[in-house]
Amino acid sequence: QHYNWLANEGEDFVQVLIPLLDSRRMTEMYFEGVYRLDVGTQYARKHQARNATLTSFVAVILILILLYPVLLGLTRRSESLSQSLLDSNLELLQSLGSAIAKRDSDTDTHNYRVTLYAARLAEAMNLNRASIESLIVGAFLHDVGKIGVPDQILLKPGRLTADEFEIMKRHVVFGGEIIQDSTWLKRARDVVLFHHEKFDGSGYPHGIYGKDIPLSARLFAVVDVFDALMSKRPYKESLLIDDALKILQDGAGGHFDPEVVGIFITVAATLYGEIGQSDRGYLQTTLKVIIKKYF
Repeated sequence: QHYNWLANEGEDFVQVLIPLLDSRRMTEMYFEGVYRLDVGTQYARKHQARNATLTSFVAVILILILLYPVLLGLTRRSESLSQSLLDSNLELLQSLGSAIAKRDSDTDTHNYRVTLYAARLAEAMNLNRASIESLIVGAFLHDVGKIGVPDQILLKPGRLTADEFEIMKRHVVFGGEIIQDSTWLKRARDVVLFHHEKFDGSGYPHGIYGKDIPLSARLFAVVDVFDALMSKRPYKESLLIDDALKILQDGAGGHFDPEVVGIFITVAATLYGEIGQSDRGYLQTTLKVIIKKYF
């Protein structure tokens, strides 16, 4: 048997289709009828549907009211755990970067400065959020592979021999290997592994060139060299900012991506005025603001 509800001009009808069987229980024919529902039945049907809908709605609201405290508590707990995990990862990041800086007979202010330079330059270049997150992690860990370089080479006061420099160049490969098994830290790979590549292909470890070098590595190479030029070391004095920018311009197309250099030059004076001569406390506070913004 088949029933079907029909509607026409505000009235309800029911269609009935009934098979008629012969003596062998085989379908001989069908009986079909279409009937108009009387006013009372139509009212009862609509009233029943409305009541069922209203009951379902009220039930859903009541369930939500009862579950809201539980869901809110679970959400807050999840957010707290996520924030705790993020804080732990960021602390690990800073600890690793600082440990490498100490081993390299340097302070970790270089890591803070280049990370802030890189993040601000990335903003000026309109990089997306995910790219800036990876860049921040990579900037702080860019020299993590120096853990694998022997002290007699890493701490040598004079110029390295050709063989010693070949060993020193391996620090980028060591760095890639150190972070590759960490789901959170491996986002730093592009900067760690490729920040010594050069735009003309004369860099290391792979000798790739141009746009084949990841953008984050091309960007970081500029700020890393800029900070080195503007920093006073036992074996050299810091440069004037105009002289440092001239070196970057001269290296555009060779060492550096010309587009990145061009954008950096427009913001370099402002960034150096804010970051270049600031103490560790200010750098840490500023980096926390950047981290809170992107993480």
